[in-house]
Amino acid sequence: MRFKDRVAIVTGAASGIGLATVRRFLSEGAFVVLVDRNAASLQTAAGSLGDPARVSVAALDVADESAVEGCVAAALARFGKVDVLCNNAGVLGGYDRLATDQDLEEWRTVIAVNLYGAVIFTKYAARPMREAGRGAIVNTASIAGMRSGAGGNAYSASKAGVINFTQTSACDLAQWGIRVNAVCPGLVETGLTQHWFDYARANGKEAKLGSRCELRRSGRPEELAAAIAFLASDDASYVTGQALAVDGGNTASLNMPGMKT
Repeated sequence: MRFKDRVAIVTGAASGIGLATVRRFLSEGAFVVLVDRNAASLQTAAGSLGDPARVSVAALDVADESAVEGCVAAALARFGKVDVLCNNAGVLGGYDRLATDQDLEEWRTVIAVNLYGAVIFTKYAARPMREAGRGAIVNTASIAGMRSGAGGNAYSASKAGVINFTQTSACDLAQWGIRVNAVCPGLVETGLTQHWFDYARANGKEAKLGSRCELRRSGRPEELAAAIAFLASDDASYVTGQALAVDGGNTASLNMPGMKT
């Protein structure tokens, strides 16, 4: 019960890592605000959780500053505080476009959701944390922000930006006892990556999923939720400004598992 009576806001909460994180927080005693732009999926997700007194939903685009400001205000009005923010919402963009064929509108969309969304939610959620003198923010970045080959150009750049913003905002906010960290998932089956998993299974290539990491498998949303919960909890009270790869060892190798044996 590390989050007993604490209030968490989770974006991208209708599915995947976001929903798994919501379930983890609820299981440890938190009140949770679920944020997602897909209103129908958001209601379905919230309905699956039980105990409506501990759950609130907000359907919005994380890149819409006025909507984000209103969401944080509504969370304060209902629950009285904000202890934890998880900036998890994200979009992929195109994977196979070369640098010579980039679509700038795609870049704007990806950067707006993946990076600006985290910036905007941090701006407003960190204010009540500052008044309280404590808080925890966990951003979902990606190993694509750490090295090439794990995402398209726009996606990778946006996640590199999330990692850097994690570091700079951690330095800004530490004076008020607010910690800011990031998780960097490897290959995890979520709504964003579902088409890859579906293709692999339909073409007899399921064994190759996760084959480029040392644990030889893909990750599960619950495993990312566990890492997020650690970073958001008092167990990580001396951890800030860090980007934790949760990737089965992918970034620890040259993508050649077993090369030393």
